[in-house]
Amino acid sequence: MIVSQQKPFEEILKMLESEKSIFIVGCNGCAEVCETGGEKACSELKKKLEETKIKVNGCTTVDFMCNKLLVALKISRYKEKIDKVDSVIALTCGIGVQSLASVVDKYVHPANNTVSLGGFQGTWPSAERCAQCGECVLDLTGGICPITNCSKSLLNGSCGGAKNGKCEIDKELDCGWENIYNRLKKLNKLENLQKQVKLRDYSKMFPKAELRKTTFYDVEK
Repeated sequence: MIVSQQKPFEEILKMLESEKSIFIVGCNGCAEVCETGGEKACSELKKKLEETKIKVNGCTTVDFMCNKLLVALKISRYKEKIDKVDSVIALTCGIGVQSLASVVDKYVHPANNTVSLGGFQGTWPSAERCAQCGECVLDLTGGICPITNCSKSLLNGSCGGAKNGKCEIDKELDCGWENIYNRLKKLNKLENLQKQVKLRDYSKMFPKAELRKTTFYDVEK
C-alpha cells in the first residue's frame, strides 16, 4: 500500500491560481484508504474549491489510478467535460498523477504528497514510478517525475550530457528532462522551467509520529 497525505489547501490554491475551471479525479485504491482519494475526498475538495469561486466541471474516481488502462477507460467517458476545463487535479499518489497525466491532454495538478514507508508496498505494475518524497513536485514538471525519470534525479533541468533524447548513463533510457520539456511545451507551460525548485527536504520522506501510530504504517501493531 502507498500512503498519501493531502497537500495544504493553500498550496493547492496556489497551483490553481491561474485556473478558472478544473476537473477532479480521485483514486479508490490506496488513497481512499488514506482518506485522500475516493468520492468523499473528491466531494470535500470540490466544495472547498467552489467556495473560492473555482468552477469544478466534474468529478470522477478510478479504482486504481496506478493502472493506466483503467484510468484511460474511465477518463474517456468524461472527455467532453475535461476538454472544457483549464486543468485536472488528481487525488492520488505520485504514480496515479503520472498515469493520469499520460492519458489526458490537460495539465494535471497533484493534490497529495506521497509518504515513504521505507520500501515498495506493491501497486499495479506500471512504467510510472514514485520515490515517495513526501513533497511532490509533479505540478512543476507536467506530471513526469524528475526523481524517477532522470537517472541523476535532478530537480532543476537536464545535466547536459543527454544526446538525441537519450540518457548519457544508459543509452536505452530516454532523457527524463527532455520528456518533461516536451510535455510542458505541448501543454504551453514552458514557463515552469523558469521556476526554481526547492531542494529536497529528506526529513519529509520519513513519516511523522502521528502517522506511524496509525494502521497505515504498520498493520501488525
